Amino acid sequence: MKQYTVDAFTDKLFSGNPAAVCIMDSFPADSLMQGIAAENNLSETAFAVKEGEHYHIRWFTPASEIDFCGHATLAAAYVLFSFYEKNSESIGFVGQRGSFSVSYRNGLIEMDFPVYSLEHAEITDLMIEALGTIPLAAYRDRDLLFVLRDEDEVRGLQPDMALLSQLDAACVAVTAKGSGYDCVSRVFAPKYGIAEDPVTGSTHCMIAPYWSRRLGKETLTAFQASKRTGELFCTVRGDRVLIAGRAALFSISEIML
Repeated sequence: MKQYTVDAFTDKLFSGNPAAVCIMDSFPADSLMQGIAAENNLSETAFAVKEGEHYHIRWFTPASEIDFCGHATLAAAYVLFSFYEKNSESIGFVGQRGSFSVSYRNGLIEMDFPVYSLEHAEITDLMIEALGTIPLAAYRDRDLLFVLRDEDEVRGLQPDMALLSQLDAACVAVTAKGSGYDCVSRVFAPKYGIAEDPVTGSTHCMIAPYWSRRLGKETLTAFQASKRTGELFCTVRGDRVLIAGRAALFSISEIML
């Protein structure tokens, strides 16, 4: 089985978020895909199978399957545009959260996703203890989004991972207005065996709508301030958000099954 490793949301190696990608004729057993993801020990490994005019895509963390992943989708689209669908400008995908399209234009891979809701969440003592600070506001969907005071607080945050894993959320994100970018964020997913996710496309389905409303602008530049860092270019249009980024191919390998 051929496997590609791609750094997503970056144009240079050793930054962005690395994802493994396998393009197959049919899905193997779930246990095998989970085993491959655990062996890779990356935030996500994506598996994609062409079904008619679209690709069915699934994402696995080292610990379990996840319902949606942005950076591994970008990585999978990069592989497909580069090696499998060289003459295509757009690729349709179907995942657990429904269908969406990915396009390649102006040097960016652009993913068309549904926005997450921004339901106000009550700030609890557990949240404060887990974060190590009192957030200005909290919002809930699949993920939890906390608004902090400024970029320095986002960058300097040292949350308690054991306590974060007790929160009712797939990912826990913190964000603030950025300097040089419209917004800055960090994302943690200890429930899925990921302490800090380097760059998180899916959570920007929540971060981008928040800052779009807050700043009164449709198009945003976003920076994820993990150790590896990453850039996202977001456009909010009603109930959809376009999340775009670049990618860099790290390796092509053969899984010996």
